[in-house]
Amino acid sequence: MSRAIELREVSKRYGDTYAVRRVSLTVEPGEFLVLLGPSGCGKSTVLRMIAGLEDITEGELLLGGEPASDVLPRERDIAMVFQSFALYPSMTTRENIAFPLRLRDPSTDHDDEVRTTARMLAIEDLLERLPAQMSGGERQRVAMGRAISRRPSVFLLDEPLSSLDAKLRGHLRAEIARIVAELGVTTVYVTHDQAEAMSLGDRVAVMRDGVLQQASPPRELYARPANVFVAAFVGTPRINLLEGVVHAPLDGPMALDLGRQRLCLPQPLTTDHQLLRIQQGRPVIVGLRPEAVRIGPPSQARPGEAAIGGIVEHVEYLGHEVLVHLNTGSRRAVVPDLESSRPAVDAGPARPARRPWIDRALHRVNSVVVSRSSAPGPAQQPAAVPPERRTTAAGDLVLRSGPEHRVRVGGHVPLLVDLERLYVFDHTGLRICPAPDRMPALHT
Repeated sequence: MSRAIELREVSKRYGDTYAVRRVSLTVEPGEFLVLLGPSGCGKSTVLRMIAGLEDITEGELLLGGEPASDVLPRERDIAMVFQSFALYPSMTTRENIAFPLRLRDPSTDHDDEVRTTARMLAIEDLLERLPAQMSGGERQRVAMGRAISRRPSVFLLDEPLSSLDAKLRGHLRAEIARIVAELGVTTVYVTHDQAEAMSLGDRVAVMRDGVLQQASPPRELYARPANVFVAAFVGTPRINLLEGVVHAPLDGPMALDLGRQRLCLPQPLTTDHQLLRIQQGRPVIVGLRPEAVRIGPPSQARPGEAAIGGIVEHVEYLGHEVLVHLNTGSRRAVVPDLESSRPAVDAGPARPARRPWIDRALHRVNSVVVSRSSAPGPAQQPAAVPPERRTTAAGDLVLRSGPEHRVRVGGHVPLLVDLERLYVFDHTGLRICPAPDRMPALHT
């Protein structure tokens, strides 16, 4: 029978260093929860605390509504699959799968249970093989079989597919989803691969630096990220994150300065966009998913779309789609733990700070866009982002397009931005547009 897992303000500290800090999370009976985050964020530590392999420094763990922080690991009715397979090398597949059953009841013949588990995992023909005689994918199936055979109430998986090749990972991912659904067992799965997380989990809990950032169903996590870290970590290709400044005059339309161009918000303002007024003059981070930008002239703009322009830096042809990398004169926002900021250095004579043709081309594109938009003011130069901080010619925007669009590197491209899919985060990284689920307190 599946059991609920509840973490109440759980922390793990090594000396003065916190590996996990005040995590509160509930996993319902039969739910498949994925812990997602970069390496070293504390997700495996959370898993090991649930299993009893790590002591809880602060807080409380409940299993099935009963306190379990001090319960011995063998008494928690939990099975765990490790990244390294952890099979007994001198035992056959049959013996590895039967091992936990023999520990529980050494006097009973468990062959029927072993065969049932092997049939579920399609490894019946491997029952007499040793681990050294099997491939990585086969050994991982055996490791899963050993965990499944005892029919635990909680199933824990710690990056079980990370050491396998991409094709095998995709196949076993589907197998894991099928098996867990068939068993109906409460499952916590740890991974740093967001594709695994989004395809497997009923809910995905994103962690960063030992702190839980958000726990939501995959669709909600993608559509309404709680902060800029979650937005950047979930989604392929990654969300475009640009430095911006809110321009909200009392006598004109509101706009977001993006360096050399502006996104003018349509009138009348939506409720989400109205909340941006309190950010007047403040630096923000503007987020645009690749599918929120399309190629098209201002004359083809739909209601709620704003026109900007860009220069093609690189084109990735992927068959069913094309990823177009553009330079719009904006500056990419840096998200700690996903990338490191690059300090300004003297590039030397081999490479100037910006290629002259980029500046000339952007000036021409901006002139066309400004003349056809309702942006206030005679110029599109923002005051908040100085020229020395603007991006180099590496490109700052990626859009997803169909293969019918043929663009060339160096070409000028008119762009239309769907403002209904616009994300804005404040200087601390919290989402302010679309409106957060809980409105922040306003401090005077």
